[in-house]
Amino acid sequence: MDPVKIENVQLNTGAKMPLIGLGTWQSQKGQVGEIVQEALSVGYRHIDCAHIYGNEDEIGEALSATFTGDVVKRSDVFVTSKLWPTDFAPSDVEAACKLTLKNLQLAYVDLYLLHWPVQCKKEAPMPGQMTDDDIIGYSPELMAKTWQEMEKLQGQGLVKAIGVSNFTIRQLSTLLETATIVPAVQQVESHPHFQQNALKEFCASKGILFEAYSPLGAPARPARAMKAGSAVVLEDEVLMELGTKYGCSSAQVALAWAYAKKIVTIPKTVTSARLKQNLESASIKLDDDDVKRIDGVDKDSRLLFGGWAFKKGQTASDFWDGAGC
Repeated sequence: MDPVKIENVQLNTGAKMPLIGLGTWQSQKGQVGEIVQEALSVGYRHIDCAHIYGNEDEIGEALSATFTGDVVKRSDVFVTSKLWPTDFAPSDVEAACKLTLKNLQLAYVDLYLLHWPVQCKKEAPMPGQMTDDDIIGYSPELMAKTWQEMEKLQGQGLVKAIGVSNFTIRQLSTLLETATIVPAVQQVESHPHFQQNALKEFCASKGILFEAYSPLGAPARPARAMKAGSAVVLEDEVLMELGTKYGCSSAQVALAWAYAKKIVTIPKTVTSARLKQNLESASIKLDDDDVKRIDGVDKDSRLLFGGWAFKKGQTASDFWDGAGC
């Protein structure tokens, strides 16, 4: 079977970004390299990475092995990585980016994101192990200084585009007041139960591409991120009914809905069957009325709160400016 062809969307830099990519959060070493190589062999041309995931070295081995073959060239693949908040100090940004490039065995990444709108101390441990003393937190001044260093990375050609992740409308608006380069992308949690339409519209008004992580509702998210009573996105009655109608899974319906709306998604998997099913969702053409039905299941229900990043006394509503809380 020929590889599935995925449509691209254009960034404000002019670069093309595939609408479906492979997410690698929680993909373990010993699995992630193999699934990345398989993804590229079946038609994926977009791989989403981050330093904090702890697997960029194995992904780099997979990319190197793939690019030495005859089928896929480096220029064919859109690779994203992210700067972790322990490296937000201006003096640490370039070294952190170069470490990611070394691990990924690349001369550049296509997109480099500020992973969260908070800064942490350099020696802070992993999320879930941090104390209040480890978290410096958000301030417009800190983000502006870090962003200036991100702009320098783009100027040096170490990254082709820069963007942000997990910023609220207020935080993004504030960053734009001092930014020389407008972020190319805002990557946030988004799925049928948490569509983030206000944020999406704001991004569109500023020429910033809206990208969805956890587009299937993060069913494998860490236990600490599970909130009692949260609805399971893939068990939504409308998604399941439409799965029956189109002869596919509810997960494929969710991805097909995002694809129809030109929302970039990066579903994660380490299984061959789901890898192909996720990609094949691009060929499922939902009727306009069915797209609208899925629009109507929005619950404004955030599933990933990032509680590890809250300062003492800070609520989820404080942190996210009320969105999805």
